[in-house]
Amino acid sequence: MNEHRTNHVAPRLLVAVTLAVLLALPAVAGAEQGAQVPVSTFKLDNGMEFLAVQRPELSTVYAAWVAHVGSSNERPGITGISHFFEHMMFKGTHTIGTTNITRDLEIMDELEKIQEQIRAEDRKQRERYRLGEIDNPFDPEQRTPKMVELEARFNELMEEQRSLMVKDEFDKVYTEAGGSGMNAFTNEDMTGYFVNVPANKLELWFWMESDRLLNPVFREFYTERDVVYEERRLRTESTPTGKFDELFESMFWQSHPYGWPVVGWPSDLESYSMAQAKAYYDTYYAANNLTGILVGNFDLDQAKALAERYFGRLPQRTAPAPDVVTLEMQQLAEKRMVAECDCQPQVQVAYHTVPFRHKDSYALDVMTGILNGNTGRLYKSLVLDQGIASSASTNQNSRKWAGAFTFNAEAKGDATPEQLEQAWYAELKRLQDEPVPAEELQKVKNNIAADAFRRLENPFFLCLQLIFYDGLGDWHYLNYWADKTLEVTAEDVQRVAKEYFDPTNSAVGLYRRSADAPAEEMSPELAALPAQLRPMVQAQLKQIQASQSADELESALNQLLSQKDQMPPQVQPIVPVLEKALRERIEELSAAPAAGGES
Repeated sequence: MNEHRTNHVAPRLLVAVTLAVLLALPAVAGAEQGAQVPVSTFKLDNGMEFLAVQRPELSTVYAAWVAHVGSSNERPGITGISHFFEHMMFKGTHTIGTTNITRDLEIMDELEKIQEQIRAEDRKQRERYRLGEIDNPFDPEQRTPKMVELEARFNELMEEQRSLMVKDEFDKVYTEAGGSGMNAFTNEDMTGYFVNVPANKLELWFWMESDRLLNPVFREFYTERDVVYEERRLRTESTPTGKFDELFESMFWQSHPYGWPVVGWPSDLESYSMAQAKAYYDTYYAANNLTGILVGNFDLDQAKALAERYFGRLPQRTAPAPDVVTLEMQQLAEKRMVAECDCQPQVQVAYHTVPFRHKDSYALDVMTGILNGNTGRLYKSLVLDQGIASSASTNQNSRKWAGAFTFNAEAKGDATPEQLEQAWYAELKRLQDEPVPAEELQKVKNNIAADAFRRLENPFFLCLQLIFYDGLGDWHYLNYWADKTLEVTAEDVQRVAKEYFDPTNSAVGLYRRSADAPAEEMSPELAALPAQLRPMVQAQLKQIQASQSADELESALNQLLSQKDQMPPQVQPIVPVLEKALRERIEELSAAPAAGGES
């Protein structure tokens, strides 16, 4: 999962981690058998759909929309463009983000002409690279004199455009109206945008969001990639296993577009053109590829009228957005990766399974429930009985087009990744050979129902789940998942354990501590987090440490404290880790005011 901007990174930290927890774990659907989320639906003439859940006891509305596009819709050459558009959608419109739209647009035309010339020089640089004349086609030190001249003129125009820009005006308009929590995320299958607004400001949301879809201005298009590079550095290159995790994913997915990272390959980020971006936008941000979502205090008839008035202006695409047609090739042999990093020894074993709504996905979800948690089999065996792991867990990730089941464990003491791997195979064989006892199976089902109920009580998390499941292709999943899961039998679990968990269908990643790696220092709170979430939280901590704005961090802390009591149990352990880091960084910046200011 990827949050959008870095100029207001801090307030979005909790949302990034919360999304990862909520959307990676299976128990996120109906509260109990037969329970239904009361969702009203309507569709505009242009094809845009709306999902509405009325909560009259609230004073606000969680308002969102989802574009049915993610990194899987891309192709080589434009990888990462879906995430890049997430950034662009916060740059403003003809009325928001500028003091002089006429000159603003003139500058953008001039910038595009210069970029055409720069791209011609880039092609020459890539040819020099292929001939071995230079080591890196993007190295600033190896630019041609013409490139230096063109970039100087480009930078002059960019400075002029920045003098016309009203920074973060989207945030400011919402904040001044009492809105909060404006955010967005991109993953492999969707891009979601959301904010919380006072009930009497709902029309503002309809105008703001429809305006940025109808009249977007992609300011700083070519310089924003520097922001994306920094995001990539923090999330991938600055974490102990980030680069290897990316390598593992590209090894695991042979033919499917899930094999490239959501943030994109660095060379593609250097190569986007405005024309490519506009064509992509027109295809995937058309009205009939979008869904609006409302959860909170509003009048349904009024919401329909506002939707027609504002979002009804959006054009629709004659042909539907194209599906992803490249299927994953059947794996014929085990894949294995051995890496050395500055990390605690750990292991990852992944298996190709099934996509969203597949009939076997429910049994695979139950299988994770049997294995995970403090009462699950992995904790009892690897952590308590054998004492070889500090954490161990599994995850069934049924994405829109394909799925993967992953086992992760982190070594304790002198244990090796190989020991963790063999311990996993022993637990897997037990599931394959012995039906799960009825009492154990029922306990898992009870936990699933209880967790789901708690999550759906909170309107914010309900909004996120509607975004997520509609983005995957069917929001109704909220209302039928529980029934299908509770129907899973011990025989179903045993069958899927046999069907999908053959070594020839797996990829194994062994992470060993490099010989010169320093001893790992980790707070007890961070060490207590599940291994698969820890790298993400560590990346958020790096972003907090990198922030130079005490005001932004203070805003993040206030948001964290205001929402922590509403967090699901799975998120609660993350809260003190982030709270401590935020307080410490705020104190550092306050003690050295000269180092503060906007980043």
